Amino acid sequence: MLIRAEIAPLSLARVHGTPFFISDLKTRGYSYCGMRVALFSLILTVGLALQCLAQAPVELQRKFDEAERHIVRLPPADFKELPSNLVRELERRSCAIPQDYTKLRGNVIRGAFKTPGQTDWAVLCSVNGFSSILVFWKGSEDHPAEIARAEDRMFLQVIGDEKIGFSRRINAVGKQFIMRHYRTYGGPAPPPINHQGINDMFLDKASAVYFCDRQKWHRLTGAD
Repeated sequence: MLIRAEIAPLSLARVHGTPFFISDLKTRGYSYCGMRVALFSLILTVGLALQCLAQAPVELQRKFDEAERHIVRLPPADFKELPSNLVRELERRSCAIPQDYTKLRGNVIRGAFKTPGQTDWAVLCSVNGFSSILVFWKGSEDHPAEIARAEDRMFLQVIGDEKIGFSRRINAVGKQFIMRHYRTYGGPAPPPINHQGINDMFLDKASAVYFCDRQKWHRLTGAD
């Protein structure tokens, strides 16, 4: 119900110096005490709302902290397709292989990432909450390339029903994929392509393609 109020005539001194309070109101049908209670209730409601808003980021932070602790990271030996020398090297580096929320085992791939017809391996290696892509040339454990290091936490997202899941996955892509995404979205011009690149995905969001050309890694446009 609307409260109608009239302001009592104010003196010049009151306007320029003396504060104006609710007690200076003449109410029609409402007591001064009633108006004070209503105002107090309003202030309390606003205060509680602001407190809830302040607590929301804290609660979200807590959920992401918990989700980070529950990222599934598998030991290299679980991937039977990996050559034994690479398993030993990954174990020596204390690598675990993080798995995304789809529950499809991944982040161990093979392809020709340097020259056509060559079999290389790429593994997403997680150590102390950070992952990088290790590329083992010709299946040798010696001098692997290490690219795209990032904090695992940066690949967490809400995936439905207020659940939070890890969302990083790599796969091998060829010329058709690289050129199609370059023509669609622009970005750096790809070098001549005669072998595969590594698509580094943030599932359901975007990706970047890492392509090795003449000992140099190029970060090319992926999905958007």
